[in-house]
Amino acid sequence: MAKTTTIRDLDVTGKRVLVRADFNVPLEGGKVSDDSRIAGTLPTLEYLLERGARVILMSHLGRPKGKKDPKYSLRPVASDLADKLGRPVLFLEDCRGAKVEEAVSQMQDGNVVLLENVRFYPDEEQNGEEMSKELARLADVYVNDAFGSAHRAHASTEGVTRHVDICAAGLLMEKELKFLGDHTANPDRPFVVILGGAKVSDKINVIQALLDKADTLLIGGAMAYTFALAVGRKVGGSLSEPDKVEVARAALKKAEERGVKFLLPVDNLIVDAIDFDARTVGESRLTGEGEDIPDGWEGVDIGPKTVELFRNEIAGAKTVLWNGPMGIFEIEACSKGTFAVAEAVAANEGCVSIIGGGDSVKAIKKSGYAEKVGFISTGGGASLEFLEGKTLPGVDALDTV
Repeated sequence: MAKTTTIRDLDVTGKRVLVRADFNVPLEGGKVSDDSRIAGTLPTLEYLLERGARVILMSHLGRPKGKKDPKYSLRPVASDLADKLGRPVLFLEDCRGAKVEEAVSQMQDGNVVLLENVRFYPDEEQNGEEMSKELARLADVYVNDAFGSAHRAHASTEGVTRHVDICAAGLLMEKELKFLGDHTANPDRPFVVILGGAKVSDKINVIQALLDKADTLLIGGAMAYTFALAVGRKVGGSLSEPDKVEVARAALKKAEERGVKFLLPVDNLIVDAIDFDARTVGESRLTGEGEDIPDGWEGVDIGPKTVELFRNEIAGAKTVLWNGPMGIFEIEACSKGTFAVAEAVAANEGCVSIIGGGDSVKAIKKSGYAEKVGFISTGGGASLEFLEGKTLPGVDALDTV
């Protein structure tokens, strides 16, 4: 299979390098409140700048719906990035047009420019041809380092590549493809997959794809209650998808046929009420091993016996992929299962551990174990689609070697 071209394969000295970064960061009081996505792209930027490239950065931020909205301006990112790079970052108040082209034409080797939010134009999400050409006019080389947006065929991720001769992946993109691709396609075994989150329907394609690769699947979160229904258990008022029971049964059957260990929770933390706004629950108790969840109660986390069951599987793994929390970890009373799984993954220092984007990233950070896992994906939907085996337009559009 052809390998995606990366910046390591290029001579970028003196070249205008247009980098699609993922600076979709949270802002509070006009400042960046979580800079992890900015930090994630620093290796790419430092690599390019050390080699004398002229770096033009572009990104989206939020959902401004194709209109200019100061609330979604990337200006705060420019100052944060300048601090991190230790050099000026010129912020341009647009991402296209004559003024932008003029500013880029005056750049010197080692200069950095950040364009305004590409989603201030509807053409971005429509993958408009004119906007794609305008962005391409800024570049000798195009680099995509925004894995989290690679599943979208937008002007800044796919359209632009049709008008630039050299298109490559950045170092963060390269890392994503290596861990979510190579390490799951040819894993060191045993390969243990931990899947959580709310819906079987969101993850069923991932489950189907990973049943061809994994040795063990550990299922938590609300999706476990749909699987519980599939094996004839009662789940009370737990969040579940009764219309997906047959889909769940088919996955269990496939696991059995493939000899994949498919483990569901054996006990649960259940509550009689939840207040999401107040982050509180009503009365709570643990179910006994194998006990159904009674009417009027709902499952909100895996129980201690399940934690121990999952911990033993994780401890023996050589590769671990985790996508989705084990319960409503945002509420402290329902977070023990998720944080115990995070601790177990971090404790297995001999394995390749991959956290697959989305809520799993929030959970691993909140648990305090983020520094102790191997790789944390920056992609939410992109991670899932890639694990499903789908082609990502933003990756497919890059050159190969």
